[in-house]
Amino acid sequence: MRAVVQRVLSASVEVEGRIVSAIGPGLLVLVGVHEADTDSDAEEEEEAREG
Repeated sequence: MRAVVQRVLSASVEVEGRIVSAIGPGLLVLVGVHEADTDSDAEEEEEAREG
């Protein structure tokens, strides 16, 4: 599991050319999850981001 946090002025999610969600200034978090990842992997990643 990997996560990347990026500060953005704006961001949006498009599905088939339609914007389905958008934010103004804030944090964009991209998370990659593998089928072998566990709940404890997610908790460790969360703790690393909080630190």
